[in-house]
Amino acid sequence: MQTLIFSTMNTMRTLSFFGSFLLLAFLFSCKKNQLGGKSTVSGKVAHHSKAIANARVFIKFNAKEFPGDDTTAYDDKVRADGDGNYSFKCYKGDYYLYGYGYDFGISKTVIGGVPVHIRNKEKLEVNVAVSED
Repeated sequence: MQTLIFSTMNTMRTLSFFGSFLLLAFLFSCKKNQLGGKSTVSGKVAHHSKAIANARVFIKFNAKEFPGDDTTAYDDKVRADGDGNYSFKCYKGDYYLYGYGYDFGISKTVIGGVPVHIRNKEKLEVNVAVSED
């Protein structure tokens, strides 16, 4: 009888240990395709090498192809500065960047996008080329 109780207690401890291990592994696992990591993707929004000031840049997680022009489907956005520069802090993974702005030189809205693959702790510079509709 004592052997059965001892064996059952050892089994419960083992299961408890593995359950705790799995929970910790889940909590500390890679946060792929989220913002706030140690990697950075930054660059310039430009139309024919002319910076587009105050352009909007949208980012879509886990995307290798253009997810469409519905900006509500994107996961986050930033406004480029007066020189067209933007930046996102993120974790490693695949993202799609979509940008749009207004080119006062031609008096037209310009749009464009680019897929990016970011590695762990990488500082990636990617320009978002935009063109007329």
